[in-house]
Amino acid sequence: MPAFAKVYLIPSLLGESPIDRVIPAYNLDIIRSINIFVVENEKSARKFIKQACPEKIQSELELHILNKDTRPEEMMELTRLLTDGKTMGIISEAGLPAVADPGAQLVKIAQEKNIQVIPLVGPSSILLALMASGMNGQNFAFHGYLPIDKAERKKQLLHLEKESAQNGTAQIFMETPYRNNQMVEDLTKFLNPSTRICVACHITLADEEIKSMPIKEWKKTRYDFHKRPAIFVMQA
Repeated sequence: MPAFAKVYLIPSLLGESPIDRVIPAYNLDIIRSINIFVVENEKSARKFIKQACPEKIQSELELHILNKDTRPEEMMELTRLLTDGKTMGIISEAGLPAVADPGAQLVKIAQEKNIQVIPLVGPSSILLALMASGMNGQNFAFHGYLPIDKAERKKQLLHLEKESAQNGTAQIFMETPYRNNQMVEDLTKFLNPSTRICVACHITLADEEIKSMPIKEWKKTRYDFHKRPAIFVMQA
């Protein structure tokens, strides 16, 4: 194992919220102590680091991109950072790195090479939505994005509802923000009236909105989640 090599998993903000509301002071000390970061998006990562530690000199930061478009040869370069004994931080676009996030690829390599991986405390939209939903926190599954095709989406939703009814599983998924309202429409159209749905929108932000109720109540409720990042939780 490279001497003293460490990989810090550094949670970032879920949106425009005060740093001290969601990021512990210990995390800020870690950010101050290192200059090498593997990030999903350079612009947003620099903005977050500046908010967290405004005294850090941006020109001294060494940022490496890891996202869904990262090529195998670029992964090899990131691996070399690990094997060179470089202490670094991994920062996601929003929330927890390596959870529904490409940073998991580098964490896997670090673990395989017996390099110390240190997860830091911070906001997770997935878990915060589940916490606030009133649904089964003992048995849950996260599915990421559901199919865009209408027929495939209906098929997947009905499958998740059936699984939830059989096993008591809270089903968690997400949608592209500009299709949030369409997702709610599909849920009310395809699912059983007694199935509960939670929409957790803009979690940790000033205009946070979390609604959890049966489909039959959603049909009577006015809502507008358009272009506002949200997490959906279902319980049959």
